[in-house]
Amino acid sequence: MAGRAAEIRGLRMQRSRGRRTAPAVAAVLVVAALAVGCRPVTVTGAGSPDSKGTRYAPTTPAPPPLGHHPPPAHARHTTKPHPPRTAHRTPAAPRPLMAPGSRGAQVRELQARLAQLGLFDRAPTGYYASVTATAVRAFQRRQGLPRTGTVQPAAWRALRSQTRRPSHAELHPPTTRPVGTLDPRCMRGRVICISKRSNTLTWVVNGRIVSAMDVRFGSQYTPTREGTFRITFKSRHHVSTLYHTAMPYAMFFSGGQAVHYSADFAAHGYRGASHGCVNVRDKQKIAALFHTVKGGTKVVVYH
Repeated sequence: MAGRAAEIRGLRMQRSRGRRTAPAVAAVLVVAALAVGCRPVTVTGAGSPDSKGTRYAPTTPAPPPLGHHPPPAHARHTTKPHPPRTAHRTPAAPRPLMAPGSRGAQVRELQARLAQLGLFDRAPTGYYASVTATAVRAFQRRQGLPRTGTVQPAAWRALRSQTRRPSHAELHPPTTRPVGTLDPRCMRGRVICISKRSNTLTWVVNGRIVSAMDVRFGSQYTPTREGTFRITFKSRHHVSTLYHTAMPYAMFFSGGQAVHYSADFAAHGYRGASHGCVNVRDKQKIAALFHTVKGGTKVVVYH
């Protein structure tokens, strides 16, 4: 029994020595791993997972060699930053001198100059609207310019170089549309010359236009007759017996058709039509003509 007890004590002492030896061996292995660096090492003996020589990579990276200094932080990135990009903007078009909605003396001059080139068939109004824009586009097309319908400096210079300065009569004509070429029948004597093409009435004496005014005609159901006529009678305060409407300053030339003042034409313009008569909207002008014209005066209505 005593021998058995001594054997047990001996085994316990060996185990105690093994436990104290294992930490020391592990410490030696760690130091060796740090010295070796990133190379795998073989761990054998006590404290290893097995005793067959398995290779393991250390978990701590090796320190840099002695005498080596890392580059400063500002020198680590050698790629130069790209300069900021700048957007290439297309130069803005010059601001137009005149455009739809413009009004004034310069617009009136523009319209008169376009009329000299046959591109504007109205009397200048000084207001830039769709008719003026269409005429400007026609001029721009003729010049090979962008057809914007607005007057840029280049278009204005070209127009002024090709036209003359408009006269007062061209800037302030008596009718909305130019009178145009008179009918040959209007060139001799005293004639009331009425053009359906230009919607104008001109009082002509021996080929010279004395006065002119806007007129409108009958509709397609009651058209104004065309031809050469004579004034048959005049009536200062006439009222239609057929339509019961006022016909001031009436000058009859063909049956019931007459030249006379129309309040409706003065108020609504060309949105309406007559029943065959020639309506005048300028009361002052028709009154002056009424007092000038005598019975038997020639009337020419043409297209």
